[in-house]
Amino acid sequence: MISVDAMGGDNAPDAIIEGVAIAAKKHSNVFFFLYGDEEQIKPLIEKYGLADDRYKIHHTTAVVKADDKPSVAIRSGRESSMWKAIMSVRNGYAKAVVSAGNTGALMAMSKICLGTLAGIDRPAIAAILPTLKGQCVALDLGANAECNSQNLVEFAVMGHVFYSIMFGAEKPSVGLLNIGSEETKGREEIREAASVLKGFGDKMNFHGFVEGNDICIGTTEVVVSDGFSGNVALKTIEGTAKFITTSLKDMIKKSVVSKFGFMLALPALRKLKKKMDPRMYNGAMFLGLNGVSVKSHGGADAFAFSHAVSTAISLAQNDLCQRIKKELEHVLEYAPADESSR
Repeated sequence: MISVDAMGGDNAPDAIIEGVAIAAKKHSNVFFFLYGDEEQIKPLIEKYGLADDRYKIHHTTAVVKADDKPSVAIRSGRESSMWKAIMSVRNGYAKAVVSAGNTGALMAMSKICLGTLAGIDRPAIAAILPTLKGQCVALDLGANAECNSQNLVEFAVMGHVFYSIMFGAEKPSVGLLNIGSEETKGREEIREAASVLKGFGDKMNFHGFVEGNDICIGTTEVVVSDGFSGNVALKTIEGTAKFITTSLKDMIKKSVVSKFGFMLALPALRKLKKKMDPRMYNGAMFLGLNGVSVKSHGGADAFAFSHAVSTAISLAQNDLCQRIKKELEHVLEYAPADESSR
């Protein structure tokens, strides 16, 4: 069973319900709890053909606004669709929650309602990004602006498990984002984390340091960083992709020859568009919580939201939290225990 915040996001509830309907067709054995305004949700269910035996509506009119501060949302949002959807996971009614609503509020509420896993100091935002070699998992993407070495080590373990679940790789390669690949480069906490990860030996496939350009090249399958650096890297990648596509469109329009060349290249460009379509990678995971909470992009359309739902289903079915716990037991005894690293 999956809980959905039907009122979160720029295109809610229309795109949310349509996205659930798309996911329901793909996952025939999954039941959905829909939290939100029943008067708005019910006509959309009929419109998009979600079968009566696939859902239950939990009516609530309160909504967490996109510009609400997390502290405000926590104080005044206990009756909101977001809070109630998360609580259904805490109470054991659902295996995962998905929302396209306010990121800060969703993270704060998820942390309060679900708590963190034993052995995890801070949860991290993880997402899947396209690379020249396939896909990579990047974390943290904004939950923790500053991190110590212990946090980075924990992120590496969680990213390792996340990638393994999503892509079936037993030992994905893990890299620490840094300003250079040399061992002497970077801040002290990054070098300390690298030292610990090297000590894991065959328990983890630690590559070493990677730089910003390595992310899209696909040098490693997991890229670990503090939330500040990770968020900057993510926004830079998104901006670069938009710059390239917009510039390409402008160049094609400039001459008949360009338009003719575009027609010849159209099959290849369509494949490229599909690979780089951000909707295919929608659904960021809050790793480190004692429950599955997935954040869809606020502006996601129905197709994109369905991918976020599919991510939540996959993580729930593969018992993400228990697998992270088990992996922590195997490797974190090698992490530094002194308070100076915190």
